[in-house]
Amino acid sequence: MCGRYVNPDEAAIERAWHIGRHNNDPIRRRFNVQPTSTIPVLRLHPETRELELVAARWGLIPHWWKEARPPNFAFNARIEEAASKPLWRDALRCTRCLVPAEGWYEWQAHERTAAVAGKARRYKQPFFVRRRDRRLLCFAGLLARPSAADSGEPAWSCAILTTAAAGGLARIHDRMPVATPDAVHAAWLEPGLKDGTQAIDAIRSTGWRDEFEYYAVSALVNDGRVDGPELVAPLNAADVD
Repeated sequence: MCGRYVNPDEAAIERAWHIGRHNNDPIRRRFNVQPTSTIPVLRLHPETRELELVAARWGLIPHWWKEARPPNFAFNARIEEAASKPLWRDALRCTRCLVPAEGWYEWQAHERTAAVAGKARRYKQPFFVRRRDRRLLCFAGLLARPSAADSGEPAWSCAILTTAAAGGLARIHDRMPVATPDAVHAAWLEPGLKDGTQAIDAIRSTGWRDEFEYYAVSALVNDGRVDGPELVAPLNAADVD
């Protein structure tokens, strides 16, 4: 799954994807982005067909949603269900997006034996995952425009696709976000692929390459109020069981 990640600042996104500066309130780099946050996403403008950077609520609200409260657990969409589940289906067909990131966090289950009591205690060790070449990456995302957004909320909402963990990442967690290879960014955004399964096939055709590295980080990331570069600093090996 993907429950926390690091988003780049606006200047880094503009450089990586050659987007002209247009935002009077620049997006800042954040080290502990969590669901319901407003995040930067890339979409293909329907008229100019150029990449556009927009703000979206992380947690998809489909256009047909009528409840006062947004749907629960709508921040991750399983790739196996995206084409069939009503919550994701329309967005997969019509409004796919890319979510720029520096990397993301995953938690691995551990057991630790207390020195005094001698009892095992389960805990989860956070890891930070990033590209081996340290370049920015993009998650495959689904985008929706709610029929009536609350005042102050972004006009868009989104979800990040997840898939079965690949390569060494499976040792940490059984799921991972769909981190799209650079070569398929255009295909994922291509509006001509109206059948959402074709867009998914475009990603799967590249294969899930083991091009990521990961390392243990501080449990400070568990606190959503903490946001700083210390969250991605590697732990000493002695601090990890």
